[in-house]
Amino acid sequence: MTRHPDIAEHDGEPIPGLPGPLPKGESILWQGAPEWRGIARRALFVRGIAIYFVLMAALRVADLTAGGAGAMEALAEGTLLVLIGVVPVALLLLFAGLSARTTLYTITTRRIVMRVGVALPMTINIPFALIDEAGVAKHADGTGDLLVSLAKPHRVSWLALWPHIRPFRISRPQPMLRALKDADAAGQVLSRALAAAASAPVPAIAVAGEARKPGPAEAMA
Repeated sequence: MTRHPDIAEHDGEPIPGLPGPLPKGESILWQGAPEWRGIARRALFVRGIAIYFVLMAALRVADLTAGGAGAMEALAEGTLLVLIGVVPVALLLLFAGLSARTTLYTITTRRIVMRVGVALPMTINIPFALIDEAGVAKHADGTGDLLVSLAKPHRVSWLALWPHIRPFRISRPQPMLRALKDADAAGQVLSRALAAAASAPVPAIAVAGEARKPGPAEAMA
């Protein structure tokens, strides 16, 4: 039986970002939230969609002009296409803003906790025992993503985590702490926490009907 990270609906938080009080011996090491611009650009591809509609408008104007249409008629057609494109772009920007406001990432001494979701907020727990490796991806805008790979055969739901998931990795979804201002600091915290957890005794977990003890989680470089 494949073990999945715990997923719970978010309806009340005794501690911000957490579904309940921390167990004895567990403490919060880091908390952070994504930047909405990073979600808009790299998860929702807003820039590419906007460019697409602008190009379509320009091509339409050129086509009408080449066909003998007047300048005002061609410009009106092009403007209409741009206005049509404004609607989906505006909705995506709104979603990016709401997603950033409702998301809170937490790293504790034992797990990663992701409180995500706009219409249906939920909390996803990823214990360190399920993490195979992790790394930081930096971007030109100064933000960075903290990527997490789960050890096989563990999986997380792509739909449950979107847009906090690595794009185009459908078969082996990779959770992401996306668009962080302090991605390097978060990465260092997680690296130290994984190393500390790997050196401590951990309980056995059931995999495919057999109990085995997971190997040490691989810390980030």
